[in-house]
This record gives sequence, C-alpha cells and structure tokens, in this order.
Amino acid sequence: MKNEHAEIGVVGLAVMGENLALNIASKGFRVAVYNRTVEKVDSFHARAGDLKGRIGPCRSVRELAASLERPRRAILLVKAGPAVDAMIGELRGAFEAGDIIIDSGNSHFRDTERRASELTAAGLRFVGMGISGGEEGALKGPSLMPGGDRTAFEVLAPVLTRVAAQVDDGPCTTYIGPGGAGHYVKMVHNGIEYADMQLIGEVYDLLRAALGLDAAELADIFEAWNRGELRSYLIEITADIFRKIDDETGKPLVDLVLDRAGQKGTGKWTTQCALDLGAAVPAITAAVDARCLSALKDERKAAAPLYPSGQEGNPVRYDGPREALIDHARAGLYAAKVSAYAQGMALLGAASREYRYELNLGEIARIWKGGCIIRAALLDRIRAAYAKSPALANLLVDPGFRAEITACIAGLRKVVSVAVRLGVPAPALAASLAYFDTYRRERLPANLLQAQRDYFGAHTYERVDRPGSFHSSWARG
Repeated sequence: MKNEHAEIGVVGLAVMGENLALNIASKGFRVAVYNRTVEKVDSFHARAGDLKGRIGPCRSVRELAASLERPRRAILLVKAGPAVDAMIGELRGAFEAGDIIIDSGNSHFRDTERRASELTAAGLRFVGMGISGGEEGALKGPSLMPGGDRTAFEVLAPVLTRVAAQVDDGPCTTYIGPGGAGHYVKMVHNGIEYADMQLIGEVYDLLRAALGLDAAELADIFEAWNRGELRSYLIEITADIFRKIDDETGKPLVDLVLDRAGQKGTGKWTTQCALDLGAAVPAITAAVDARCLSALKDERKAAAPLYPSGQEGNPVRYDGPREALIDHARAGLYAAKVSAYAQGMALLGAASREYRYELNLGEIARIWKGGCIIRAALLDRIRAAYAKSPALANLLVDPGFRAEITACIAGLRKVVSVAVRLGVPAPALAASLAYFDTYRRERLPANLLQAQRDYFGAHTYERVDRPGSFHSSWARG
C-alpha cells in the first residue's frame, strides 16, 4: 500500500476478518489490517494476491492508527465479550476525538449500548454493526446492519454501500438506529434464522419418517420447492446438502452427521429479550429448545428403546397419498415461515418502541434480501407490506399475507397432525401454528387464568362489560 493512508482498518484476521478485508480491497478501497498474532498479519498479506497492493499490514495498534486517514475508522472482528472491550481499550489509547470504532462481532446489544456511552464520553464515535452472510458473505457481499452514531454511519457509508451485497433495490445496508440498534436487529435476524432452520429440519424429518424418503428424493423435492414461494438460501443449501455423498462410505453425508446441534447464544438472547418486552416468539423459542434437547444425545439414546413406537427400527409410516403429504409439507412450511418471520418482526417493532430505535422494518427486510443467511423471496413481500403500512401491527394482518396464509394454513395443520400421530417431534411447526391460531382468536382462556390469579392471590381482574379492576371471593361457602 506504499505510503498512502488507508480508508478503513480491519482488526481481527480470522476467516471473517480476512474475507471482509479482501472484499473491501476488491472494491478499490485501501484497507489496513491488524491482528494481535503478528504472524497472521504477515501470512494474510502474503496470500492476498493481486489485492496485496491495497492491503496494509500493521504489527501494532499504533501502526494501525498511523496508517489510517482521518477520521480513523476501524472494524473489529474479534470474539464477542471481553476481547472486544480489550481491543477497544487499545484503540482508545491510539485514536483521537472524532475517530470511529465499529464492532462487527455478535455482541449483545446491552454491551453495545454501554460501549457507545463510554466512547461518546471519550470523544470517540462507536458503531455496533451486525454482519450476516458467513464467510462467503464477508468475501462476496454481506448484509450489514450498522447502528449507533449516525454521523459515523455517514462517514462509513461510501465503503459499506460498496462492500454490502447488492440487490435489485440497492445495497444490503442502511442506518439501523441509535445505540445498540444494529446488534439488536442482528440478534433478531439470528433468532429468525434459528426458527427457519428448525422448521426446515422438522419437515425433512417428517418426510423421511412418514414416507421413507431418501436423501436423493429429498434433494429433488427441495430443489423444486426452491423454484416457488419457498425460494431462499436455506432451502437452496438444504438441497445441496442432500446431494453430498461421503467419499469414504458412499452414503449421503447428511445421514452420517451426528444429530447434536450447537449454538452461539443469539437465539437464546432473542428469546430472553422477547420475554423482557412481553413479546411472543414461540417458534424461535422452540428452535432454541430443540437445540438444547439435541445436545442430550446420550439421554435420548437411552430413552429410545423404552418407547419404541416410531423408531427407525420400527417405523410408523403415513398411509395416505405420498404426493399429497409432500404438497401439504410445502404449503405448511411456507405458512410456518411466515408465522416465524411475523414473530421476529413484531419483536423488532416492540424493541423499537421500548428503546426508541425508530426502526424502519421495511428497510430491514430489504437489506436481508441479499448476503445474509435468511435471504429469501419472502422478504420482498415483507418489505412491500411495511412500505404500504409502516405502522403494521403484525404481518399476519397484512392483506397479501392474509390471502397466502388462508391458502396454506391447512397444509400446516396437516403436517402438524401427521407428526403428532406418528410421534415425530415438530415443536417449531406446532409453535408457528399455535401463534397463528392464538393471534387470530378474539377470545382466549386468559379469563380463567385471571380468575385463578384473583382466587389465590387477589391479583384482581378486568371485566368485559365495564371498566375498572375487580376482586371477588371465589371460594364456596
């Protein structure tokens, strides 16, 4: 990079940091890179190929600061938690008033709020920027969700809008909102991702158990689904996964993968934050619970022979028309996905009101259309719904989605009922259906719940025929 100052810095050269730095350089920007392990800096620079001339290796924070044009801008891609605070502390010692620090890890939004307050008091500008798309997205164009200091975003925008994924209506980035808004939106994105993946997994499990479909047949089905309303990145890669054959055994690789899922915490955070706001996200919660139960592999293995009905050695098959169940699964999966997205977007709306983020839900749906893991044709419909009605209470009351759900909900009822009858767990599908049925019902049994609370705790209740709070003596005698 010779003696030119870099427009932006990248701190942390794990795969995401390396790929993002290459992405930035490939768009014509000069980028300075730093990692605490200096060998990684040299190794990365040596492998940068034709982009080496636009990448400046730095061996200390001071060198990084000296190599950046003013105001300095540095993106952190280090492990969330204490490592972020430690690196921010080092940068504070080398940066000056007006410089910008961007945290692009999966930080909790409360930590982002705290860091923003501390850095603002020190005269620095802070941006908490969610980034989605994995390693490939970082290299080719991710979805970027920057929140925090708005003036900092305006400085960063020329780089971010070029580096982000590009879709038909613009780059997949926008200013999200103040404070921790960017990381909050990324957290909910990940919660929706949890639900989406779990829904797909449950449909796969049901078709495999109920119809005895093998991986090749499932690949054909998912490829066909990806040409319709279910078109999305996750459906696309699921078909690819079913096609992959293990080199050693000649079997479908997916059948050899241990059924124990991991998680990094953002799905759990989504559920916790929803509870804090009194917002219901049952499909996301079911997905988190399913991962927790999957971790109990040894316990499940011990329990399986105690309740043998429906186990792989003694399968219970669906006795109806094969193609009809596959079509019900397609329709049901779409209805469940709409329900899950509706839950996530409703949570964002509640957070926007509580934390004064002033989130533009239509714009958030738009920037998720490319680069990110949950990119899907469905998002264009969501964007349009909020563009038409920015104050839309829930996607389920949008006229367009109402028509689609009306057409698909019978499929969801069918797959849930078949799963229950065959003993195939479908917690996220059932939760999506329950959310829909609860939201659309004018009267719920919460009247009895309130009567019970008043009975044992004198918590009072409201009446349907007149305003006010009431308490009654419910005991007989």
